Amino acid sequence: MYLIFEAFWHLSVNMGIYILFGLLAAGVLHQIISEKWVQKHLGSNTHGSIYKAALFGTPLPLCSCSVIPFAASLRRNGASKGATMSFLISTPITGIDSILATFGMFGGIFTLYRVFTSVIIAIVAGMLMNMFEPKEVNKQWVVFTSTAPESTPKIIQGTQIEAKKPFSIVAVFHYGLVTLLGSFSKPLFWGLLIGAFITAAIPSNLQELFNDNLILSYLIAVAIAVPMYVCATESLPIAASLLIAGVSPGAAFIFLSAGPATNTVTMGAVKSMLGVRALVIYLSVIAIGSIVFGASIDLLFKSFSINMSVDLYEHHGILQEGAAVLLLGLMGWHLVQERFQKKDKSCKGGSCCS
Repeated sequence: MYLIFEAFWHLSVNMGIYILFGLLAAGVLHQIISEKWVQKHLGSNTHGSIYKAALFGTPLPLCSCSVIPFAASLRRNGASKGATMSFLISTPITGIDSILATFGMFGGIFTLYRVFTSVIIAIVAGMLMNMFEPKEVNKQWVVFTSTAPESTPKIIQGTQIEAKKPFSIVAVFHYGLVTLLGSFSKPLFWGLLIGAFITAAIPSNLQELFNDNLILSYLIAVAIAVPMYVCATESLPIAASLLIAGVSPGAAFIFLSAGPATNTVTMGAVKSMLGVRALVIYLSVIAIGSIVFGASIDLLFKSFSINMSVDLYEHHGILQEGAAVLLLGLMGWHLVQERFQKKDKSCKGGSCCS
């Protein structure tokens, strides 16, 4: 039990400062880029909208479940099926908070590779979606411009304009540390706990097994990742623990790529929004793309003699430890808040009131 708590703490120290910086960066991004602005650029049924969807989705801090209502909104406002699918894939795999945390845990080369390949996988899926689906007619919808009175609607093809809110530092902190962190505190906690358990419990000879059976390790990583609900940040401690336990960087990459992009809830949403054919394309491209790019990074690291390792127990300064304490404290506060909110709802329903 002590080994699990020790690994939990060291995972938190390794990731804490990067997650906090990432959350604040996400808050800044949320202030600068509005949902309506993103919708404006994804309404056309063209290859360009697919590229934009993949690139726009990459830094947005949305997990594989919170991206669903966003994507549904894009779809309702005229985004093509290809652009919607591209956005659904690139957005949950990465995010500004996850990108910074990946850099802290795995280094710059692995981080750039993760971002680049997530965009490629998203673009390929979007292209195939548009290729196998009939062309759609662009829709017009009623919007209000910031210069016209609210009572005067204006029809704009593929766009929607809103009054820009002033930049607020308070809003940055509130969105990053309250809204965003609150949305994934529970899965992040479980990700740290699962990662700590893997670090402490998996036998040391696992590396020999996986080194002799790389293809098996890739298939196992995909089989575990596809149905599992993990957000891009939550997946990092699990992937780091798998790497420590002996899996190759490629297998860890596969988990980081396929895990956040898919889960049973997202699969249901894809089928509902885009159809059965879209679901087949979605799962096939993610699974095949993750394996291909996972095998490629193993080959790349081997060719250039790059030794990638994660050392949880290296010495860290007071800044990293303070960030870990702050992150765990905020997560604990969110978990307690969630618990009390559920209890209040239950009491209002009469189940716990006398």
